[in-house]
Amino acid sequence: FSSVTSVLNMSVFQDQFVLEDLIEEVKKKSTALSFGPLQPNGHIYVEGSFPAIKLLRDFLLLKAKSLSEEDKREESKSHQRPWRREKQHSLPSEDADGEKQIVVLDTDVYRYMKSFFPSTFQVNDDVVISDTTDGDTTTVYLERAGGRPDAGQVLRVKEQIESQSVKLYSALRKERINIGKHTRGAEERYKMLCGHLQSHYPHLLVIPYDTHIDVIGKSSEILELKE
Repeated sequence: FSSVTSVLNMSVFQDQFVLEDLIEEVKKKSTALSFGPLQPNGHIYVEGSFPAIKLLRDFLLLKAKSLSEEDKREESKSHQRPWRREKQHSLPSEDADGEKQIVVLDTDVYRYMKSFFPSTFQVNDDVVISDTTDGDTTTVYLERAGGRPDAGQVLRVKEQIESQSVKLYSALRKERINIGKHTRGAEERYKMLCGHLQSHYPHLLVIPYDTHIDVIGKSSEILELKE
């Protein structure tokens, strides 16, 4: 289908955000889509290509995941200064002072970014970055270093990570090479295969496991590998 229409229920975000502001943020990130007016019940019609709508859906799921992760951190750190979340904030993963931010990424995209765009996470001493991985999602925590004056630096790093991840999310593809449980005699051939992939396809991320190899990269490079 060249174009499909979907109805988004944005009311699930209304307790945390001003929906009109959130819709404007979504429109900026999804320029290939057409949006209808926001209905009183929180529904909004969206029209565009299926891949573009799928990207929008995934973006909103990450937003919801970010909110859930923030709630968990608030509960686990109740003895510390709580993060204040006010309704007028357009971002679900920031505290009132902009000192802490959360970015939820697809784990494959995160690993690719760490390998091929390491500077995205190598910022100066103004920002402390940590991460936790839970299956298909990796949560990146950004926090302003104590005593540093520029709270806006944390937000700028967050936006840089989000911008890079959005570009990669639509460009990357993962191919799984099943090899079965290799015996001791086949271990050397397994290492040679991994080395061959890494040397002949330097722009692909090769992740070896006991029973398979995951290869992550741009679609054109994955197709070249399969051929």
